[in-house]
Amino acid sequence: MDQRRFAILAVCTANICRSPMIEILLRERLDPARFEVASAGVRGWDRKPMDSMAALELARLGHSADTFCSHPIDSYLVDSADLILTATREHRSDVLALNPQALRRSFTLVEFASLTAVVDGDGPAELVRQAALRRSLAPADIDITDPYRRGPDVHRRTADDIAAAVATIAERLNALAAVA
Repeated sequence: MDQRRFAILAVCTANICRSPMIEILLRERLDPARFEVASAGVRGWDRKPMDSMAALELARLGHSADTFCSHPIDSYLVDSADLILTATREHRSDVLALNPQALRRSFTLVEFASLTAVVDGDGPAELVRQAALRRSLAPADIDITDPYRRGPDVHRRTADDIAAAVATIAERLNALAAVA
């Protein structure tokens, strides 16, 4: 069975704090035979390491950023993603500026995590479709704080918020992929 993997793109500003954390945590939790995960920044640097404070938080969560290199977003990444998870609404707008057709596949991380609890589907693609139809059911506060050049407490809170949302999403996607 040669089935294409479900592609997820995580997006933030520079691709050195939030989106790499989303990428690495999702990759670790999702079935690699069924999912592929990448990340990029809307004003991203090319081939930079993860921010040291964000990398420390990732290590606290049991993961390494040693092999991570940042990437700027491009149309190919947006067009090839089945699901785009952004850190903020502004990042989602930046994605849509590259491809307005990506609206039905683009959510903030917190928004999609909350929607996975209230929508259903017979597979990951259908879950994304149903979430797009019921976007209005998401909470109002759906942005992840940018911890860049901020204190350890902000980095810790941001990492914990990302980890919680990723756990919810990964559990749901893995369960749906197993029955699809």
